[in-house]
Amino acid sequence: MKDYLNKLITIKFSDRKNRESGFLIDFSTDWILLKNNPVDFIIDGYKIVRNKNIEAIYHEEKEKFTEKVLRLKELGPNQTEKIPLENIVEIFKHINKKFGIFQFYRKSEKAIYPGRVREINSKKITIDWIDLKGNWTEERSFKLDKIRVIEFENDYIKSLKLVADSSSLQ
Repeated sequence: MKDYLNKLITIKFSDRKNRESGFLIDFSTDWILLKNNPVDFIIDGYKIVRNKNIEAIYHEEKEKFTEKVLRLKELGPNQTEKIPLENIVEIFKHINKKFGIFQFYRKSEKAIYPGRVREINSKKITIDWIDLKGNWTEERSFKLDKIRVIEFENDYIKSLKLVADSSSLQ
């Protein structure tokens, strides 16, 4: 994994169709931090991926070309942001404190769960859910061991937070 630090990689999983792509920023036994490359030559926030069921990691011609373009656009990694990757509880606490909002999904990417931490322990997280219109609506609880990917600082959730913050000022 060290060989891929600060390089653009694509991760293929044995149990899901979707792949994850981005600059490898950091990793631990259980988690991988990527500067997210969702498509083409775009960087949009960060992803923390559970290091589970990984079939392969690629840094081949496609990734090398995309990396070159992103670096020319000055969208490469920088080492200013450190996220504690020791365990999921500390990850969520840090992101919640620093950014105030995140989203996560489980094995399937068909549903995302955006919000902020209300309560967390070693088994489950309870979030304040934010809806599609930027309203904090309800509490929802999830088992931590089912969470596969955590995203933060992307355009979608930053936009929802902006709307929520502006509504609270009125």
